[in-house]
Amino acid sequence: MYFEIIGEITHVETFAAGSAIREIGRLRKFYGRGRWRKRKGIARVRLDDGSVRLAEVHWYEAHGIGRREVKIKRYID
Repeated sequence: MYFEIIGEITHVETFAAGSAIREIGRLRKFYGRGRWRKRKGIARVRLDDGSVRLAEVHWYEAHGIGRREVKIKRYID
């Protein structure tokens, strides 16, 4: 499902870092070494069909590499 984040992500928190991330090997292979963190937050997203919803999103990020693999985990509204 394609979606785009509208505005900023709020209530951001880190819930896994470094070796606590199950996918750390794959992340390093695809994107490079870095201090990887798995994070979550609340964002307004626009879906394929044009509807706009509030959702909890999860993603991986590392300094110098940026935010990667953003996914919607659940809808809040």
